[in-house]
Amino acid sequence: MIQSPTQPSRSPAEPAEPAWPFQSALVIVAHPDDEILWAGGTMLLHPQTRWTIVVLCRRSDPDRAPKFRRVLQMLGAAGRQGDLDDGPEQTPLPPQEVQHAILALAGGGEHDLILTHSVAGEYTRHRRHEEIGQAVLALWDAGQLTSRELWAFAYQDGNGQHEARAIQEADVFEVLPAGVWERKRGLIGEVYGFGHGSFEAKAAGRQEAFWRLRPVTHKGVN
Repeated sequence: MIQSPTQPSRSPAEPAEPAWPFQSALVIVAHPDDEILWAGGTMLLHPQTRWTIVVLCRRSDPDRAPKFRRVLQMLGAAGRQGDLDDGPEQTPLPPQEVQHAILALAGGGEHDLILTHSVAGEYTRHRRHEEIGQAVLALWDAGQLTSRELWAFAYQDGNGQHEARAIQEADVFEVLPAGVWERKRGLIGEVYGFGHGSFEAKAAGRQEAFWRLRPVTHKGVN
């Protein structure tokens, strides 16, 4: 059974200030479940952060949309969902359309951290992941999305040779505690309903990784 996140206990010997410096974080993804697949453990590890999750597709999906709302409740996060085309043809979308949808859902204000797709996606291949990663980076470059740092999901599948795996050489690489990993897998299996043999169940790994970008210094980083 999934348990709601709770504030982790701290012994008197531990420092009063947490090492995690982000009080407000925005997650921008293509589909309901991407937030859990690529960053679910990170969110579960830091329930003190004010998380907002923006999903660009599937608002009209009678199956996935209500499941996403339940995940928000489980995480104690705010969330907004759009309805970009997500047909199996993966018809390319104009960059301006994707950027406009992101800005309409993300709203104004500055966050300490933004998490989103890599410009290359996480596996071979989903065009929406790549388009959203590219759009977020462009908006961030232009100052239309603002944050101290931008983290891009760092995963690869060996050009389709294996399931998507966290890249150990990425700037941020985290092995989730067993209990956190179990809760992450529970969100994918019990809430989103993906079975043990599904792509999603296999991709919901214990390891999470990110390319870490900062304003001015991030040019040319993956």
